[in-house]
Amino acid sequence: MAGFSDSPLVQDIAVPGVCLLIAFLSYVSQLIFHHATTLEPGAPSQTETVVFNLLLACLWITYYRTVTTDPGRYVFQDKVMEVDTTKRWCKKCAAPKPPRAHHCRHCERCVPRMDHHCPWTANCVSMVTFPHFLRFLVFANLSLWNLGYFLWQRFACLWDDRNMPAYLGPTLFSLIALAVISLVWFVTSVALGIMLANTLKSWALNQTMIEGWEIDRHEVVAERGGRDWWDVVGADGEKMRFEKIEFPYDIGIYANMSQAMGTSNPLLWLNPFASTLKISEDGKGAGWDWEENGFNREEGMWPPLDPEKVRRAARNWPAGRRDFAAELRAVDNEENTEDRKEAFKRRQEEDFQRKQRIIADLEEVGQFDDLEEDEDGESDEDTSDGGEEDDEKSPTLGISLPWVNSDGDRLHDYGVDEDAEDGIDDDVPLAELLRRRKGTRYVDDDDA
Repeated sequence: MAGFSDSPLVQDIAVPGVCLLIAFLSYVSQLIFHHATTLEPGAPSQTETVVFNLLLACLWITYYRTVTTDPGRYVFQDKVMEVDTTKRWCKKCAAPKPPRAHHCRHCERCVPRMDHHCPWTANCVSMVTFPHFLRFLVFANLSLWNLGYFLWQRFACLWDDRNMPAYLGPTLFSLIALAVISLVWFVTSVALGIMLANTLKSWALNQTMIEGWEIDRHEVVAERGGRDWWDVVGADGEKMRFEKIEFPYDIGIYANMSQAMGTSNPLLWLNPFASTLKISEDGKGAGWDWEENGFNREEGMWPPLDPEKVRRAARNWPAGRRDFAAELRAVDNEENTEDRKEAFKRRQEEDFQRKQRIIADLEEVGQFDDLEEDEDGESDEDTSDGGEEDDEKSPTLGISLPWVNSDGDRLHDYGVDEDAEDGIDDDVPLAELLRRRKGTRYVDDDDA
């Protein structure tokens, strides 16, 4: 499924296709059941019809809300934001990135508690839309199970009448229609059943798909005994040691479920008309801060550091950790202002040229394409740790390629903009420090 949601065709037809699928299984099946008089046991009862259509109504409502609800947008109200180098930074939004947020390359902004970008809803599953997405999956599966019961009744009657003459049974058209509906029902039921099971698991564990990927990545490093960190040097020049970090947002099953649904009342969890969650406007609370279970030595340690990103930071800043206070003092010094500006512009140009060279080299060796297979059909890459793929190395550059899990997924496949995911504090530009010092307001792109 890697790159599936990137296809322009899928982006254009996904939502209309889902609507046509729902309509086919919902209403064409009822048309056949009610008008194919030779298809036993006949039309569903009035009660069965009412229940089925109520489920369908809930399905349509929840799908509509899943598709049309905005996944959330961070708005920075404070005119002065403290320079906190421990916080993550989004290079694409040019703004701080709150915990559990990720920059979606489809929505083109940081999304609160981003789970993944779903191609079938053309929307992000986030803190705001997760309740609608879960309800949609629940009502979709309940509707499918109900339809499956109707299909089972008719196949049971066909089996009981298998020894009767064919001319006394259902028409050929009825049999073909029943077979087509059953085939589409089976494929859809398996796909949505798996999706519902995975969503219920993430709901109970308070764990997004992206965080599950991060956990897998961290566990692979832990199984290696932290060997990936043997040559990692921090921005301060000191060697960094591997530290096993527990997932901090699992605060208990009931608390997890209540947090995700925005209410502790279970009666409202499956209400199709329940209000959606909102990002707090004061920069604290919902969407900005998340309760932790206290299993780590301090809060804010998730996600675990990626050793390759730390290496890149060390290569980009060989002189060591940037002294933010010193940079601001130098700007305040009139004698050094012009020199500092020139040095900053020169550094920007060097970084840009370096990035362009790396991108060109990676495209030349085909980093962004699937690994080529040899003549025997076997991949050239080596795998270890029970099928987990090691960090591949570019044959010409000798640098690590993006890590993939056992399913072959990387952050890119969940809709995350990997270029905005480095989160190294040295990525905070000097211009942003100056903006914070001067107290100018952060302006959202839509407001500009």
